[in-house]
Amino acid sequence: MRIILKIIAAPFVLALTLTVGVLSFIFSLASWAFNILCLLCAVTALFAWFVGGDAFWGVRGLIIAFCVSPFGLPAVAEWLICKLDGLNCSLKCFITD
Repeated sequence: MRIILKIIAAPFVLALTLTVGVLSFIFSLASWAFNILCLLCAVTALFAWFVGGDAFWGVRGLIIAFCVSPFGLPAVAEWLICKLDGLNCSLKCFITD
């Protein structure tokens, strides 16, 4: 019975391996773009706040800049990729046992 479960788990290991690889590559490209977007949002928000005198748009822009910074959405994406990789490793250990 255990060998049948290992045979069933093998395609999932292959799919997870490919998925984690592709997602890691896309994440590396997206993090570069998000860093540039974070810088632009922060600079324009500070400009709107201090030069334009509009505190509402300045704070809103800083919140958006935080969300696209490495501490916001990219951190959540990296956490999800790590969890998928952990699932992949646990399935590999199940197959090789």
